[in-house]
Amino acid sequence: MIEVENLTKRYGPTLAVSDVSFQVQKGEILGFLGPNGAGKTTTMRIITGFLSATAGRVRVAGIDVASSPLEAKRHIGYLPETPPVYTDMTVNEYLAFVGRIKGVARGELKKRVGEVSEKCAIGDVQHRQIGRLSKGYRQRVGLAQALIHNPDILILDEPTAGLDPKQIIETRELIKGLAGQHTVILSTHILPEVSKTCQRVVVISKGTVVAMGAPDELIARLQGYGSVLVTVEGPAPEIMSRLQTVTGVNLVEPVNASGTRITLEVHTEKNHEVRSELARAIVESGWGLFELKTSGMSLEDIFLKLTTRDLSEEAAAEARPAKAQEPEKPGETEVSN
Repeated sequence: MIEVENLTKRYGPTLAVSDVSFQVQKGEILGFLGPNGAGKTTTMRIITGFLSATAGRVRVAGIDVASSPLEAKRHIGYLPETPPVYTDMTVNEYLAFVGRIKGVARGELKKRVGEVSEKCAIGDVQHRQIGRLSKGYRQRVGLAQALIHNPDILILDEPTAGLDPKQIIETRELIKGLAGQHTVILSTHILPEVSKTCQRVVVISKGTVVAMGAPDELIARLQGYGSVLVTVEGPAPEIMSRLQTVTGVNLVEPVNASGTRITLEVHTEKNHEVRSELARAIVESGWGLFELKTSGMSLEDIFLKLTTRDLSEEAAAEARPAKAQEPEKPGETEVSN
């Protein structure tokens, strides 16, 4: 549904986006994740036709955005970080105005305004002036205007920026409800946004794609080993020595100790299940087992590992997507070097 190929954008001598490539499948919600200044907004503006690319190509619903921008825009609903609302209009007036601009038939306009108002939960403020609405309601009105012409594709740039916790949860649920009906790119630097809303992630840093895939698959790829946390009561040196002998265990490291209890992180061979053997070794040795759980990297760990300045070549190579091929289905991942 969306194809981005070797996209590059320069502002004079500054390289904002460099050779970015990815695809978004029909009905998928893709998280476009990166720190501030990574090139997310520039990429979004090029996809929507608001900026031209220095090099590369973007196709939306099979349409080349550069050569047929108006036709491509008919398939796109765009919500920039700051909602493009007119504060002196009422909600209904504004949505009807946007609907006319976007080519909604006059006979369908009232129906579409009602449908998007219900979907975005703004029916109770439809006759109020936008300038008197809270930021959360303005954000919903901005999303409603992106949906008014029922586009195939939604581009959402930081859609929960500045919202309170309740409004963030409501907006996330609304976006998740759009999956299947619309193809969505969600640009954000907020990690929970991606893990709770998106099926797949593209991580961008300094204008370059450094990782692509489902969050769980990126974790498995980058971590390279399994990890189990155990809390045991007993003599720490003996416990560590015994657990080190369990088949599949590579390393046992202390995490913290309190009195006679010690918490250990047990690193294991990748895809090797050792929890039952660890439990057996502890119980048969007569020690008290208080906790045993899998551990590992979080999405935050991935983000920091891929976007910090001292990013190692090994980590980048582990997570960098192959250029020759994109996932064929939502949730499938290409993270090979």
